[in-house]
Amino acid sequence: MRVVYFGTPAFAVPALEAVASKFQVTLVIAQPDRPKGRGRALAAPPVKEAALAREIPVLQVESPNGAATLGALQALGADVFVVVAYGAILSKELLAVPKLGAINLHASLLPRYRGASPIQAALLDGLTETGVSTMWMDEGLDTGDVIATRVLAIEPEETAGELSARLGALGAALLVETLAAVEAGTATRTPQDHARATVTKKIRKSAGDVDFKAPATRVHDRVRAMTPWPGATVLFQGEPVRLVRTRVVADAAVASNPHPVAPGTVLGPGPTGGLLVACGEGALEVQRVTPAGKAEMDAQAWWRGLRIEHAEAPRFTTPRSEEPS
Repeated sequence: MRVVYFGTPAFAVPALEAVASKFQVTLVIAQPDRPKGRGRALAAPPVKEAALAREIPVLQVESPNGAATLGALQALGADVFVVVAYGAILSKELLAVPKLGAINLHASLLPRYRGASPIQAALLDGLTETGVSTMWMDEGLDTGDVIATRVLAIEPEETAGELSARLGALGAALLVETLAAVEAGTATRTPQDHARATVTKKIRKSAGDVDFKAPATRVHDRVRAMTPWPGATVLFQGEPVRLVRTRVVADAAVASNPHPVAPGTVLGPGPTGGLLVACGEGALEVQRVTPAGKAEMDAQAWWRGLRIEHAEAPRFTTPRSEEPS
């Protein structure tokens, strides 16, 4: 079975590797190289690098729906298109090209969390499980008939990066099973219940701004969801600090204090070696941080290096919180 594979980020690499090991991938289509890092040098997307390592031809286009790309794909004679986090919606004309149809792998249990950021959305909502789905593609945004799903439990302190890696591996296995069924003509169709659908949007950098006025569980979920990108960021003495690893703790002193401290106040050492920080409700232990211009480090080691001597209790604040509206 001849496959054209559409994908761009690291999440789509395990699926490409799995599909290429079982089927004939004749072409990979990825988004163009983008500026990356402090130097803003152009960097190839992970799927492009994985494809070239397997000597699979790569075409990079912002959108594949133009006449030139459509004509090239029509001439290629693919049996099936596979789309995994490519970054653009395929047109009706393009979806009609492959003989057996177009298959999408999505990182949620559809119809929940359609769209661009299903992994982050699941963490922000504090879910304890999520999963992956394969579906027949149509013109809508993740609206096609579902072929198969797999459920995955979410660990209490798991970040978006860690969850994405596990879902990528689970999805790769499911995609190979799905393509085998497509090739055999046994792939099923289960229409989605559109009334139950939720849609996620692309994550903006500002989504990483952390507000300690929220309950500790919500702050923790935001840190997890925004790690590694765009990063969960607070300000300390006017300088940005990225929170890398946190955990919710039950702090009786905070709960029983008749004069609660301001959210974001650093209360002292945490029970497992981090920094205990007051939230709108409860307390959060910050375990790992990345200060501005420095490498990731243990939160208490960073704190000791600051040598705080102010009489007033030091506290974290929210980036942009004082910007004019």
